[in-house]
Amino acid sequence: TMKRISLALVGVTALIASSLSAQAADPSGLWLTEDGDAKIKIAPCGGAICGSIAWLKEPNDASGKPKLDKNNADAAKRGRSIMGVPIVLGMKPDGTDKWSGQVYNAEDGKTYNGSFTLAGANKAELKGCVMIICKTKTWTRTQ
Repeated sequence: TMKRISLALVGVTALIASSLSAQAADPSGLWLTEDGDAKIKIAPCGGAICGSIAWLKEPNDASGKPKLDKNNADAAKRGRSIMGVPIVLGMKPDGTDKWSGQVYNAEDGKTYNGSFTLAGANKAELKGCVMIICKTKTWTRTQ
């Protein structure tokens, strides 16, 4: 009957609406770091999110050459350009607006456990932790 069909449609519509609201927010885009020195491109990567350096305020060192990943703990990577270096490493969804995994800090060349959490449409908090000591930086989406 018509009544049964319309009730079924209401149920299907409610189901679709609830599944849409349960989906994770989209962190993809270009994010300006808290200090304004770099932009990180965040994109999906195999069920996770990854982010790499896409822009630097000062891409060259004092001698005018492109900056290198000179502090990397892996000596084999110290000669690579800092541009394009992965910073947000395979962070997996951890709720609707948070991803957890690892973050690389090019300043000290070390990789930390961390998270990327959306704190609004165009704000995010990148957290890196060593043991119980954590640092959080606020990033702003620019694209």
